[in-house]
Amino acid sequence: MKFKNWIYTTALSAAMCFGATQTSDAQVAAERYFRANGTPHNPKVQVSWNRYHTNKALLEIMRDMVAKHPNLVKLESIGKSYQNNDIWVLTVTDFKAGKAEDKPAMWIDGNIHSNEIQGTEFTLYTAWYLMEMYGELDFITEILKDKTFYFAPTINPDAHDYFMTGPNTGSSPRSGMMVFDNNGDGEYGEDPMDDLDGDGSITTMIRKSPTGNFIKDPMDPRKLIRVGIDEKGEYEMLGQEGLDRDGDGRVNSDGIGYYDPNRDWGWNWQPDYVQSGALRYPFSVPENRAVVDFVMKRPNIAAAQSYHNYGGMILRGPGAEEDLGTYNASDVRIYDAIAKKGEEFMPGYRYLVVYKDLYSVFGGQLDWFYGGRGIFTYSNELMTSYLYFHKNAGRGNQDEQMDVDKYLTFGDAFVKWKEYEHPQFGTVEIGGFKKNFGRLHPGFLLEQDAHRNAAFSILHAYHTPKLSVMDVKEVDLGGGLKEITATIYNERLIPTHSSQDLKYKIERPDYVTITGAKVVTGFIVENEDFNNVTEQKVNPEKISVANIPGMGAVKVRWIVSGGGNYSITVDSAKGGKASWKK
Repeated sequence: MKFKNWIYTTALSAAMCFGATQTSDAQVAAERYFRANGTPHNPKVQVSWNRYHTNKALLEIMRDMVAKHPNLVKLESIGKSYQNNDIWVLTVTDFKAGKAEDKPAMWIDGNIHSNEIQGTEFTLYTAWYLMEMYGELDFITEILKDKTFYFAPTINPDAHDYFMTGPNTGSSPRSGMMVFDNNGDGEYGEDPMDDLDGDGSITTMIRKSPTGNFIKDPMDPRKLIRVGIDEKGEYEMLGQEGLDRDGDGRVNSDGIGYYDPNRDWGWNWQPDYVQSGALRYPFSVPENRAVVDFVMKRPNIAAAQSYHNYGGMILRGPGAEEDLGTYNASDVRIYDAIAKKGEEFMPGYRYLVVYKDLYSVFGGQLDWFYGGRGIFTYSNELMTSYLYFHKNAGRGNQDEQMDVDKYLTFGDAFVKWKEYEHPQFGTVEIGGFKKNFGRLHPGFLLEQDAHRNAAFSILHAYHTPKLSVMDVKEVDLGGGLKEITATIYNERLIPTHSSQDLKYKIERPDYVTITGAKVVTGFIVENEDFNNVTEQKVNPEKISVANIPGMGAVKVRWIVSGGGNYSITVDSAKGGKASWKK
């Protein structure tokens, strides 16, 4: 017994000595970490989700994903931006379980507006979570076997980095990097943003004035308070930090051209004098054209999600009341079911309709995906002040923002007022909230909200069609003839064709085919109880089905001669494939 213990102790010591080369990653993780529920425990791709990544970092992460998960992810450039940057797309699915294009798919993108950079992080987080939890969670494993995801973390790569590195406010720019004559003086880009104090953010300029209407709060000198109408103030507001470089009496009046990439889509598009921000014609923005070309080649896309900021909203179309008739009641019920469930696990987020609850949008991406392609699509406005203190203070509430900076970010969100000798205004003070505060999540909220929004997108993808062939019945008709009836069931909410798809015949019908039997005739069964059928006289072995409804079924029937084994297959562009064999 002692000899056995000595052998065990010696072997254990040797294992410890050589552990650096023999210990598995799983063993190391077990020694160092305790698993947090619902999160990748020891991810192959190590990413910190409490910060924002530049284009360079994003590409490094995506290439690492391909290297670490070769059976789950592929990376491709789908086109070039205005400044010739690649627009990258990740295709994520279990490639061993079938071709990507043969499965119902979901498109997810972010950052169409350049200052809305958390959309990039949320898109990439969703891709990362799916691949890291594959094989760990049965639900995630199954969804990647059944579905395909197309992720475009940024569809505005030029201005994505410019927002981070250039002089900007929290709301500039929304566009890409084309330069126009914004102020109408015949020159292009001659009066850009000026970061006078060199901190990377365009904040606010104030100046002491005998006719000013503001004072600094005695209790909090960061805060400016407007005095009463019968009181005298000490400061006047001069507006954005910057210079008037072209002498037109306005500061920062002609930098990056103003246009809105989310007013450029070819559904209910209107020119700029009707819809501010529209460019020359639909899809004149090259980044949008690359997305359109990609989507048009992939009829399997049945669901889509676009990430924006700000406001804590789950949005659906229509963007304009004039387009109200596009959204059929049966489809709206599906939108409602998914979005209202999302409200339950996304605190502070509200399910809204763009034209009714927000404002009118013509030529929006949301409406093109649904109106032009029949794809069930949401647009989430990320970040809401509710996440700070679980109060509904509302956007831009100065008191709440000051409290956030005092108690949660400890002064990191605010540039303290500092004097500056301005060549045009004299002695001014520059200060205010940084560009990375307000519309953007602080780091400690970024991963939490990314996960909740990812869960919403995964729920949406889960409810794309899942088809099966079931309840196959045979009736012997005599004379060597058989009647074969099969039920094609869709066990998810989203039909194989939306109402918009059916109305405009956007996508081909679904096909139900029998092989291995000689078909005499074929039918769609309208009502099995009353034996109401519609005959398909041409190519009866391949029944053309207009739609397989969500949580519903269609029945098909053949009269065949002879016996033997046969198989039944279903082929749907948005619903994928299914089969049954006798």
